[in-house]
Amino acid sequence: MAPLVALPLALLPAAPASPASPASPASPQPPGAAGGLTGPEGALGTAARERAPGSAQLAGFTVTAHRGGAKEVPENSMQGLAATHQRGYARVLDTDIRRLRDGTLVAMHDATLNRTTNKRGKVASLTWKQWQKVRLVPRRDLPGHWRPERPPAVGEILDRFGGESLLMLELKDPAGLPRLARMIRERHLTRSVLVESNDPAVAERAHARGLLTAVWRSARQLAEDRPEEWKRYVTMLSVDHRTPARHVRKAVRSGITYVWSHTVNSRAARDRMRKLGCEGIVTDEPGGLAFSGVVPEP
Repeated sequence: MAPLVALPLALLPAAPASPASPASPASPQPPGAAGGLTGPEGALGTAARERAPGSAQLAGFTVTAHRGGAKEVPENSMQGLAATHQRGYARVLDTDIRRLRDGTLVAMHDATLNRTTNKRGKVASLTWKQWQKVRLVPRRDLPGHWRPERPPAVGEILDRFGGESLLMLELKDPAGLPRLARMIRERHLTRSVLVESNDPAVAERAHARGLLTAVWRSARQLAEDRPEEWKRYVTMLSVDHRTPARHVRKAVRSGITYVWSHTVNSRAARDRMRKLGCEGIVTDEPGGLAFSGVVPEP
């Protein structure tokens, strides 16, 4: 199994010139929207050095915190991602990405605000300025104590966790790929971020922009898939834990570097997929299912 951080040298094309990006949204601006980086890495224009987490060698069994670990922390929240990162049992932090009306990329799974926030309506109908009033409302059945907070912008997630943890960003709106690719490259994080989609064609376009890629497939989709055709541009393939064994083995034999399973929330499912050859899981319960994890206390 190849280390994840070595893959760009062997499999990824040279990063193309950054495409023209849409105008930055009106003040307040999301992190990175104006094109400059501050902090430990300095401003853009310094020597381009790709940043990768010190623990990015994915040896052994990899646990990915789905939506940050949605049964243990508030999903797709900065405080949830930070708590899971600090606990240390998930090697990869996963979050979903959607695009606002002005092009800003934010962390949100659903197309609407209704389920997880204090607002209603479509995510894509808001601007970044309007987004400032949106608050995630933590579920009452989550262990621990959590506060309402604004769902983070992608730039905030990259600036907080880039180079410290491996990230997997599921792009719900493929039209946001050019902007996401620019943000990742500007921060020199092409070896720290997997761009995920359900569509292999999106992965191919992300690969062409110099990015690591991930594709998830349902059991029904995988039954008809020929994943060996994707091995040139897919870094990680995630298969549904309900997939019949013969199709899981097909994925494992595809030549794709990493094959994981989603969304695994029981030890029985974890152990089944591991026995079939999957090298990792995507789970809402990383503390409960990581072999070195600790179940969070209420």
